[in-house]
Amino acid sequence: MKLLAFDTATDACTVAVWIDGAVYERFEVGTRHSGRILTLIDEALAEAGVALANLDAIAFGRGPGSFTGLRISAGVAQGLAFGADLPVVSVSSLAALAQGVDANQVLAAFDARMRQVYWGAYIRNAEGLVDLQGEEIVIAPSEVPLPSGAGWVGAGSGWDQYADALPARLGTHLTQWRTGCYPQARSVARLGAAGFESGKAVTPEQALPIYIRDEVAKKTSTR
Repeated sequence: MKLLAFDTATDACTVAVWIDGAVYERFEVGTRHSGRILTLIDEALAEAGVALANLDAIAFGRGPGSFTGLRISAGVAQGLAFGADLPVVSVSSLAALAQGVDANQVLAAFDARMRQVYWGAYIRNAEGLVDLQGEEIVIAPSEVPLPSGAGWVGAGSGWDQYADALPARLGTHLTQWRTGCYPQARSVARLGAAGFESGKAVTPEQALPIYIRDEVAKKTSTR
């Protein structure tokens, strides 16, 4: 399985080429995603020694996250997939974050601004992949749904931003939370490879971002 993966939903611009489990990746934190992502893709492909046209698919982080970041990720996925005639696998950016955390139960949260977080609870299955419990939502930190049982680990910019409110809400359900965690393209690739093998690949025009906060996304798109 040969796959290009990337995510720009957060402050991290992350790219990986996955070749039968071997990973060649680039990772930067900053605000220049639109000016850097294609360069990072070229670098990763060159290091892997593979041409875009020789890949099996492209996997991209479809959100939730920064509206600008999601449009960049989806636009690049569509453009490259059209040009190379490749299928696309959409991967949740929250799931990619959770996949990269060394824990079996992860509460993934991105800062959604407006005093809210993008939120998802994930449990790692027997294959080592995270499965979403319930739905991904946007919600106030003080109102996040309480997960079942204890032993949960928090990660993501939502925890960095709401370091008091989220632990107070989770109480004994939470074991710990970790700072400075971002989605990683190697996790997008692993989840994307699994999605491809299970028949979840789509055509380039179907590679669309998932905003979750639909009403805000609609207002943004009309400006």
